[in-house]
Amino acid sequence: MIIDNLNNCRIILASRSPRRQQLLRDLGLKFEVVSREYDETFPDGLAGDEIARYVAHEKAISFRDELEENEIVITADTIVWCNGKVLGKPGDYEDAMRILKEISGNTHEVITGVSIFSPAREVTFSVSTKVTFETLSEEEINHYIDKYSPYDKAGAYGIQEWIGIIACSHIEGSYFNVVGLPVQRLYQELQNFIKEKRQK
Repeated sequence: MIIDNLNNCRIILASRSPRRQQLLRDLGLKFEVVSREYDETFPDGLAGDEIARYVAHEKAISFRDELEENEIVITADTIVWCNGKVLGKPGDYEDAMRILKEISGNTHEVITGVSIFSPAREVTFSVSTKVTFETLSEEEINHYIDKYSPYDKAGAYGIQEWIGIIACSHIEGSYFNVVGLPVQRLYQELQNFIKEKRQK
């Protein structure tokens, strides 16, 4: 089984996101969590999936001089792309309100860039999911921010929370990508990663 082969490696998830950690556990992987502060800025001129891949790659190469041969680090970065711009994590209440008003009654893309990195190889990819929200009232937005404090979430919301239940009318693509990690694609990429690793 591929999971057994993966569990023979030391896998590091470089993310403090509890949602990503749970999704990897649900996949059956044994892993350690290493969290650190990252510079999530990106060069001008990048857009959409280019941003997510760039930031995920930069997070991964920060481990370049620390990994042993049998170690793999997984990094990820999720952005919300709406109306031609990034809607990041809100800095405060007013920022969360502004972001949620922008995605209310609109379709946006949730894009996650993922890097799988070892001393011998790196794979970086991105997965995009289109999410449509019904129009939210200001009262509903206020209730969500007050109760759920979505300050650690790109786009100022968690689809698995109350706001996703009442507002998300359509998803095109991976639901788990919107939660925080495209685990189906990650599983495929890890399979290929381990096969190539064993052939070398």
